[in-house]
Amino acid sequence: MVDDRIRVAMLHGPGRPDADGVSDYVTHLVTALRGVGVQVTPVPVRPAGERGRWGAATARAAREVRELAPDVVHVQFAPSAYGFSGQPGLLPWRLPRRVPLVTTLHEYGWWASPGWLPGPIFSALERARCWDRESGRLVPASAAVIVTNPGHGDVVHARTGRAATHIPIAPNVVDHVGASTQGLRLRGELGLPEGAPLLAFFGFVHPVKGLRYLIEALPGLRRDHPDLRLLVVGGFTSQALPEPQAQAFRAELTGLARRCGVTDAVTFTGHLPAARVSAALHAADVAVLPFTAGVSTKSGALLAALAHGVPTAVTTPDPGDDGLRRSGAVAVIGARRDSAAIVRTVGRLLADPVLRRRLAERGRAFAAAYSWPRVAAGHRDLYARALGRHV
Repeated sequence: MVDDRIRVAMLHGPGRPDADGVSDYVTHLVTALRGVGVQVTPVPVRPAGERGRWGAATARAAREVRELAPDVVHVQFAPSAYGFSGQPGLLPWRLPRRVPLVTTLHEYGWWASPGWLPGPIFSALERARCWDRESGRLVPASAAVIVTNPGHGDVVHARTGRAATHIPIAPNVVDHVGASTQGLRLRGELGLPEGAPLLAFFGFVHPVKGLRYLIEALPGLRRDHPDLRLLVVGGFTSQALPEPQAQAFRAELTGLARRCGVTDAVTFTGHLPAARVSAALHAADVAVLPFTAGVSTKSGALLAALAHGVPTAVTTPDPGDDGLRRSGAVAVIGARRDSAAIVRTVGRLLADPVLRRRLAERGRAFAAAYSWPRVAAGHRDLYARALGRHV
């Protein structure tokens, strides 16, 4: 019997799934693709020995791809995943040219390499599809470019004139069996009095996630809810925030909680296994994601909170990804980097159980459209089109 499965070599950064959002996404995606009949081989671009030797790492990854002889090469691209090296952008010159290349852009619209090149020169190169300021040769050389949110697609089109394919992500933590019961148990472990509200933040902890402003909002929220607690669910050390910076940031947040007089109200869990995260989301009355650049549908943490039916308050991004704002599935915090705005929005949620129920229902319905089988099917069909096969 002939095996007609599409064979894909999936290149990605070296980060561990518990310390890098893109690596976590790749882990989920590989599993989902195998579930729809795509044969996937992950190929990490990982420096060996001396940290940061990305040229040698990309050369090794390209050699492995050539040995695999896949039908499609798929590169998962985020500058932070490769230590902000420009070397992965040169991969198309090392890969077999007859094999269709697909690139997924996870971060886009804010970086440039080389950084010293003037913007007008970048623009001319991008219009000619010779070079992309963020991904090097990846976007120009790709048969298809995938974006996880419409905003990135708009930037790609404005720069290059080409249309990217929008394939959204899915929740990075699914609702586990028994997690609701475990959530009640977790509230007991935290020593929460009956009826005391619990706020939850979920995701890698990083300065751009806006936790400073959430901690600063706690004194205002505790005036009406003296027993209120905040559970920060997520690790500090990540590909984007190495250990020394992560320790310094944790100390900064701990000091901020002390100065705000809310040390007893804040619990940092560190990285938790998925089942424990699911329990924490069930335990929470409200999830708060006050990202400094706004929250969009490229956030697996957002989709996880909505899929668990947690009423969720978010800051929103600049225009370009308005689907979430229009959906009615979230409470919108009126301003970014603004603790008073958090107090107003979250305070309204805590005071209105009917509003919380409505957001929980709409959030579940919104997240239902974002599933790993659907994501995998979108990729499989895109690979088939790139190969000229019938979808």
